[in-house]
Amino acid sequence: MTTLNSSLDGFTGTVLRPGDDGFDEARRVWNFAIDQCPAFIARCSTTADVAAAVRFGVRHDLVIAVRGGGHSIPGHSTCEGGLVVDLSQMKAITVQPEAQRATAEPGVIWRELDAATQQYGLALPGGEASDTGVAGLTLGGGIGWLSRAFGLTCDSLIAAELVAADGSIVTVSRERNPELLWGLRGGGGNFGAVTRFEFRLHPVPVPMFAGFVMHPLQRATESLAAFMTLAADSPDGLGLNAALVVAPPAPFVPEPVRGRPVAILAAGWIGDDAEGARLLRPLRKAGEPVLDTFGRMPYTALQSMVDDAVPAGVASYARSEWLRPLDSAGTETLLAAASEPTSPMSQVLVRIMGGAIARVPADATAFRFRDAASMLTVAAIWPDPADPGEQHRAWCRRQWGALRPWSAGGGYVNHLGDEGRGRIREAYGDDTWQRLVALKRRWDPDNVFARNQNIPPTG
Repeated sequence: MTTLNSSLDGFTGTVLRPGDDGFDEARRVWNFAIDQCPAFIARCSTTADVAAAVRFGVRHDLVIAVRGGGHSIPGHSTCEGGLVVDLSQMKAITVQPEAQRATAEPGVIWRELDAATQQYGLALPGGEASDTGVAGLTLGGGIGWLSRAFGLTCDSLIAAELVAADGSIVTVSRERNPELLWGLRGGGGNFGAVTRFEFRLHPVPVPMFAGFVMHPLQRATESLAAFMTLAADSPDGLGLNAALVVAPPAPFVPEPVRGRPVAILAAGWIGDDAEGARLLRPLRKAGEPVLDTFGRMPYTALQSMVDDAVPAGVASYARSEWLRPLDSAGTETLLAAASEPTSPMSQVLVRIMGGAIARVPADATAFRFRDAASMLTVAAIWPDPADPGEQHRAWCRRQWGALRPWSAGGGYVNHLGDEGRGRIREAYGDDTWQRLVALKRRWDPDNVFARNQNIPPTG
């Protein structure tokens, strides 16, 4: 453990360097395919610590990466030979149930925020794996089970506190720096290190009606068609997700399909249980599911339903695409994409969009693709990080490419990795891109915060 307080202007956290006890554990991120060794890890306890760390990094011309939950698939939360400003220890949460508001520090992960809000029957649209960081998901948009009902995570962001590139501490709200608030709502981590998020919360039934049906992939055509029909004409309160995966060898999975490709068609309903059961009857009756788990469950259980399928410590590589409605040829291509994965952990996912997401004006936030029918995610996941994974990456790119004829025009910024600046610009569109470039030039003209889906100040 290394003390650098004289250089870090009164830093009260902990600084780790290679060779220090705990350094190797601290440098690890969720995706073990990302194996980088920073020169310094500044584990911050306060906003003042974050400001001191940023000033230190700028003064010494270090590459700076900001880590919240550390769940970034392409590894934006670490760097090689630079400074990781580690916010993972900053975990304060406050909930105001009567005002339906919550604040969260940047080290908070979804299971922690969900537990704090659910005790009051409230929730925030979040991701699908409960160890995802609140900070990174919010800054890139944020899509989850409640998004059709209440919008993206970033749509519920109403204020923030941010450490800017010069080390100053900035308050962000509709009244103070409103353009910066616009940029934080989907513009990625481009403008500073956010040290506090303030959210609007939403009422959610406790428990709610949710679950999934499972079909062998080779017999899933009818059920997937029923899923798409339901998606095309369903109320906002119904969150829908299709996961084409290899069934795990878990006790709840019927033995004949363990280790075989399956289609898991899942839903969560914000409303009356009887109405939810009625809405989902066509999905549950289509084909002959080998497993039906629909019933009453807490939102926290729905949020953690896929945790075992995406554990920390494995290697991952992903591609995403916003999709137009899939016709019969599209659904057949989707099924074919998942039929021969190179790893039993790999996934092909389709998250249904629409509802409240689509009703937010296009210029209200930095998030662009509000009129897409769904989001495709192809994730290559393999258990051995020592495996270079080239065959898994190639599989991912191949299946993603097969479904691009149904593209709505771009991908999800939280999933963009090695695809190049053109793909990042495509994710925002020209008008939003130029507005983001102007904002970057105002708040980070020297591109201090470049370790993300980077929007350079020069455009």
